[in-house]
Amino acid sequence: MSGTADLRLDLAQVPFSRAGSWLDLSPVAGQHDVRDQVHLVSHVQGMHAVLELVPVTASGPVAHEVGADPAVLTWTAAEGRVRAVFAGDDVVRFRGEGLGLRVAAAAPELTPFSGTYLVEEPVSGTVVLTSYETGRRYRVGVEVGDVVVEGAQRTGRCARSVTVLPDGTGVAELWVQELPGEAPRWRPARSFEDERAAVADELAAYVARVAGWRTDRTPAAAAAVHLLWSATVAPSGYVGTDAVLMSMNWMDKVWSWDHCFNALALAEGDPALAWQQLRLPFAHQDEHGALPDSVTQSEVLRNFVKPPVHGWALQSLLARVAERPDPAVLAEVLDELAAWTTWWTTRRTAPGRRLPHYQHGNDSGWDNATVFAEEQLLETADLAAFLAVQAQVVADLASELGRDEQARHWSARADVLVEGLVEELWDGEQLVSRAVVSGARRRTRSLQPLLALLLGERLPAAVREALVARLDDHLTEHGLATEPVGSAAYEPDGYWRGPIWAPSTVLVVEGLRRCGHDGLADDVARRFLRLCERSGFAENFDAVTGEGLRDRAYTWTASAYLLLARDAGAPAR
Repeated sequence: MSGTADLRLDLAQVPFSRAGSWLDLSPVAGQHDVRDQVHLVSHVQGMHAVLELVPVTASGPVAHEVGADPAVLTWTAAEGRVRAVFAGDDVVRFRGEGLGLRVAAAAPELTPFSGTYLVEEPVSGTVVLTSYETGRRYRVGVEVGDVVVEGAQRTGRCARSVTVLPDGTGVAELWVQELPGEAPRWRPARSFEDERAAVADELAAYVARVAGWRTDRTPAAAAAVHLLWSATVAPSGYVGTDAVLMSMNWMDKVWSWDHCFNALALAEGDPALAWQQLRLPFAHQDEHGALPDSVTQSEVLRNFVKPPVHGWALQSLLARVAERPDPAVLAEVLDELAAWTTWWTTRRTAPGRRLPHYQHGNDSGWDNATVFAEEQLLETADLAAFLAVQAQVVADLASELGRDEQARHWSARADVLVEGLVEELWDGEQLVSRAVVSGARRRTRSLQPLLALLLGERLPAAVREALVARLDDHLTEHGLATEPVGSAAYEPDGYWRGPIWAPSTVLVVEGLRRCGHDGLADDVARRFLRLCERSGFAENFDAVTGEGLRDRAYTWTASAYLLLARDAGAPAR
C-alpha cells in the first residue's frame, strides 16, 4: 500500500505547500514561466512569485539540487543543505546546515506601482518586504545566523534581499511570514524537526481518512490525496470557506463545475469540506440564479457560466456521505439548485424552445470543443441531459421535504427535457447540436454529446446503445479522447479537441453504469487509473502518448483518480 513517507514531489509540476496556505514554494511562477530558482509564490490577488530563495555561502550562490516530500523541501549542495517546512498557513521556516539562504525580491525593478519594497523594522527586529502585486507584507525573521541586508529602502532597479549565513556552529535558521497588514512577530513554538514531523503526521492522518480504502492496486491514492490537501486554502476574500483550488500552479481558482469532483472525492473522508466545496459557488449566485464562472480570493468572474452538473453532484454526494444533512440545510440546497435550474430554463431557453442553450463553448466547460466550431449559441445533448438529471434531483429533494407541488413541477420539467433531447437532437444515428440562431443541426465527432449517457435508462434503448457503440471511436490505450484520434480536427495538445480529461471520464463511466454497461465502465476506469499512475494528475493528457499536458497538478484529476479507484473497488489490472 502506498503511504506518504515515500512520496516525492517533482517541483516543476507539483508545488510544495500545505493545507490552509495560499503560499507555495516552487520554480513555477506562471504558465510557461519556470524559473531557475525556487520562489515563494503567493496566490493572493492571483499567482505571484514574490520572493526568490537561493542557497548560498559567504562566497555567494552555490550549485545545488532541489527535492521535496510533502513535509520538507531540501536544497542540497556539496557544502551542506537548506530545508524548508510550513509552520502554519502563513509561515515558512528554513534551516541551513553548512549553507545559508538568500531571500530576495523576485523582480529587481521597483516602481511606484509594482515590485517589492524592503525595509528593516527596528521595532520587531525583522526585515519586511512589501509586495505591490499581492498587497501583502513578507516579514523575514532570523533565529540563528549572520544577517546581510541589501537594498533596504531603495527604489528603482537594484537587488533587495536578506541573506542569512551560518553562525559558528554551521547553522542558519530563519522564517518568512506573510502578513495581510500588521501582525505580531512570529516565534517558533517547537523545533524545526518537530515542525516537519507534525506536517508529515497531519498528512498521513488525512490520507488515512480520505483514502483509507487504498491498496497496492491503487498506488497513486496517497499522492492524489496529498494534491487535494496541499491545494486546500483557508477562507480569504471572496472565498468564504476552506476551499480546494484547482491547482497551486497558475490554475489557482475554483471554477463552477470543477469543484463538484473535488467534493465527491472528499465525501467519505472529509464530509464537512466536501459540502463546503459543493456549495462554494452558490455563495455568489446572482439574483436570477446564475452561478459565476469562477471564484478566487480577489475576484468573482461572471463572463461565462459552467455546465449544470450540480444536481448530479448533489445526488452522488448524498449517496456517499455517512450522515444526511439537517432538513434545514437540504432546504437551502434545494432552493439554490432550483434557482440555478430555473435560470437555464428561462434565461437560457429561447422563446418557443424546449431545450436550453450554451452561449459559448466556455459555458459548457468544453471551451474549444468541435461542437462549437461553427456556431456558439447551441442546444446540446450534454446540457439537456445535465438539466434533466438536475431537475429530477430537485423534484426528489422537494418530495423528501414535503413540497409536493414543487416536486411535480420539476419532475414534469425533467420529462420535457428528456423528450426534447430525443425528439430534437437525435437524428436516428447520433445526437446532434441545434444552433439557436440559424436552426442548423450539426453532427460532431466530439465526446461531448456522449455525456448524455448520464440519463441512463431514461434514454430509449436504441439511443443508449448507439451512444455506447460510439465510444469505440474515442477509446485509446489511456482512456477516452475528447476528439477521436482519427478525426481531422484532432490535436494532440488541442485542449478539448483530443486530450483525455478527468471530468469527461468520470461522467461517461457513471453514464455507462447507469446504462448497465459495467464491464466497459470498469475498462475505461482502469485505463484512466493507469494513466494517472504513470503521468500524474495533469490538467489533461495526450490521448496517444499519455503525456501530462498543461497544468500538471490539477486537483479534479486527482479527485477523478480517487473516485474511480474507490468506485471500481480497485480491481486488479
